[in-house]
Amino acid sequence: MSQQSRPAASRRWLGLAVIAAAQFMVIMDTSIIGVALPKMQDDLGFSPENLSWVFNAYVIALGGLLLLGGKLSDVFGARRVFSTGWLVLIAGSLLAGLATSPSAELTGRAIQGAGSALIAPSALSLLFMLFGSSPKELTKALAFYGAAAPAGGTAGVFLGGVITEYLSWPWVFFINIPIAVVILVLVPSVMPAGGPATKSRIDLLGALTVTGGLAAAVYAIVKAPDVGWSSGSTWLFLGIAAVLLTAFISLQAKGRDPLLRLGIFRAPNLAAANLAQVLLGAAWIPMWFFLNLYLQQVLGYSAFPSGAALLPMTGMTMLAMIVLAPRVIAAFGPKATTVAGLLLLAAGMGWLSLVDPAGSFVVDVLPASLIAALGMSLAFIPTLGTAISAARPEEGGLASGIVNTATRSALPWDLLS
Repeated sequence: MSQQSRPAASRRWLGLAVIAAAQFMVIMDTSIIGVALPKMQDDLGFSPENLSWVFNAYVIALGGLLLLGGKLSDVFGARRVFSTGWLVLIAGSLLAGLATSPSAELTGRAIQGAGSALIAPSALSLLFMLFGSSPKELTKALAFYGAAAPAGGTAGVFLGGVITEYLSWPWVFFINIPIAVVILVLVPSVMPAGGPATKSRIDLLGALTVTGGLAAAVYAIVKAPDVGWSSGSTWLFLGIAAVLLTAFISLQAKGRDPLLRLGIFRAPNLAAANLAQVLLGAAWIPMWFFLNLYLQQVLGYSAFPSGAALLPMTGMTMLAMIVLAPRVIAAFGPKATTVAGLLLLAAGMGWLSLVDPAGSFVVDVLPASLIAALGMSLAFIPTLGTAISAARPEEGGLASGIVNTATRSALPWDLLS
């Protein structure tokens, strides 16, 4: 990227704040509605078995469209796609907040997910455009970006409760709008202009098959608890997912200008870094969910104290990502830091697996959760950086879409419970 297209150094950190806000919002939108669901059910007439689709509609759209969002960033420019994503998020938030029926609510949530699928990969591409020329600054930027995720998850839980208690449930969606407007105003001055990185066309058939395949897989996973894993419906959608994803891989292998160039995975360390991101998501997201269940259903905490009990883990994650991880990476390198982080995460989860029904927060949860948070923080930053930097410069958006898909692959399994 030319110096002319890059904002002044003094504004790059404001650009990082905007990017971190994007990560914060994408995660917050998965957690903020939890407390509001009972009132939404009463006002909109959701049946108990369909209420979970307020979560699912967002997750399916987000998971199914991340790869396409990354490719669009490469073709049309990350800044343009980033801004478009916020406009889509505003539209979805308005519809979800103004909804008077379940169908309108779910449509709004799906549109929100589509907007987030444009925002997430383009935001990560912009981060690398801003800080990629300086490894030291890039590590710091990734640390702030990574810390925004647990902050968003925690803030969503507490904001959802406060808004539902003192305002009304539509405001869990309306809160996105002023934030999005501020970001859209800031984008032209703090983000690199960076025109289209490639002249390639959009592989529409590839986009349809991968989006349909991922959506069908997520649908089967989140619906299985209601209809059963052995039901014909579950296996039908899993079969549709397998057929569509197989067709997608075949199209990508033979296509002249594919949505996902399969050779990207031959880049040194890229596949390994994405596998590590999958494992981190698969460990971290369900662990957070089941800790909440243990605190509430076993130790007898109510919703607010159980959320507060997880604040030390959130604080450790943010502190370790911002302060500790960059120093450890500088001293020992990304590979050693990743291995150490994975070992610590495994140790913390192993400890948590031994929790006793008659246990206590201080003895059974707090120390193990802090160890797991430390391990997550150390492993996340170097693997995220490797997953993006290992790709060709013109495929930064695609690499961002892949790693976002890998990181969020555990969200459907979280919703299973």
